Amino acid sequence: MTTSGVQPPTLSMSERDRRWKNVRALMRARGMDGLLVAGFRTREMYESYISDDYNEGCVLFPLEGEPVVITWAYLRVMRANYSAERGHKLWVPDYRVATSGEAVADVFIEKGLATSRLGVVGLISQAPTEIYGGIPANFWAGFTSAIPNARFEDISEEFSYLMLVKSDEEMAQVRYAAKAAEAACRAIIEIAAPGVGEEAIMAEATAAIIRHGIGLRYPMIVMNSGPHTLSWGPPRWTTRGEAPRILERGDLLQAELMPSCGNQEVQVQMTVALDPIDATSQTCERTARQCYDVGLKTMKPGIKFSELVAAMEQPLKASGCWSYTPLLHSVAPHFLSGRSKLNQEKLDLGVKYAGRPSGRERDCVLQPGMVFAFEPNACLGHHRVNLGGTVIVTATGCEELNQIPTTVTHKQ
Repeated sequence: MTTSGVQPPTLSMSERDRRWKNVRALMRARGMDGLLVAGFRTREMYESYISDDYNEGCVLFPLEGEPVVITWAYLRVMRANYSAERGHKLWVPDYRVATSGEAVADVFIEKGLATSRLGVVGLISQAPTEIYGGIPANFWAGFTSAIPNARFEDISEEFSYLMLVKSDEEMAQVRYAAKAAEAACRAIIEIAAPGVGEEAIMAEATAAIIRHGIGLRYPMIVMNSGPHTLSWGPPRWTTRGEAPRILERGDLLQAELMPSCGNQEVQVQMTVALDPIDATSQTCERTARQCYDVGLKTMKPGIKFSELVAAMEQPLKASGCWSYTPLLHSVAPHFLSGRSKLNQEKLDLGVKYAGRPSGRERDCVLQPGMVFAFEPNACLGHHRVNLGGTVIVTATGCEELNQIPTTVTHKQ
């Protein structure tokens, strides 16, 4: 299959100006003269909110004057320049290469920020896979030592709240990504069958998204298969020499897909049951869908995120199930995480912790334009069923952007 001429939604310079205005309003409120906005290898790619680009570096964003995109190699600059040559105007014209924290500090000195109060985005991020923060220690040590009179404050949380409510242009990208996710789910249905390897399913799902002319956010696709398992994450065979599992009758194939248009990510939870599945899995399936339905009924502007989580967890209480991962969370950024602790008092997964588990519970009042991944999951023992898709808060309630992954697809 070949396609050509796909046109994913793009962002205008008006959208750039809207974002920059909001970021500078935040800076003024916090008394900051400049920001260091991390890209590096952060999952949330915070720098793209300023630059509409991701270069695995950072952005210097001053309260007054023009920002600077700083990346690690000249090839990244040439890549941006080629886009500009083809008619894609850059949000930030000033791209530079710096290979150390000290070199980035020189740019701050040039901008007159060496003794200023500076905000930092990404230093103590708590997004998934960023639990240790998103700024490399070697970079941070060199950067801060080179401007010892600057005063730093991490505002990752405040910056993330700023990103939650989407503009019309951002929402167009969200809808496009959700459409690509739906196509990938359809591809999974077509190929999932006994005797098919997980690698074939992952290849078809990925291809369906890439054909829309967009990418996938790390870790792109989470997947497992089997009659019952709590294994969750990127397939093991993508990170070690281990053969992909081959599907069998009685399996649940479960996959979390993370397409991203621009920097607007969506997530869907696709589950295919190769019937017959056991009664325990059927209970988990019913409970997960009940959580989803309650969420749709409850979500509306003006309520707190925590109130929505409390409502969605009630079917777990009735069925005796527990949830392994959040029932829902925000996307772009993955920041508000709705975890339930119901029915986990005696849960023992045999996992050793070094120190105490950490993680901050965040809350907010829902507003129209916020986007969430509904991913209700219900577990009994080592049985787990996960389903869900993209849901946006509207002026009167909510809107589902996905249909296929919101129920388990059964194949005889």
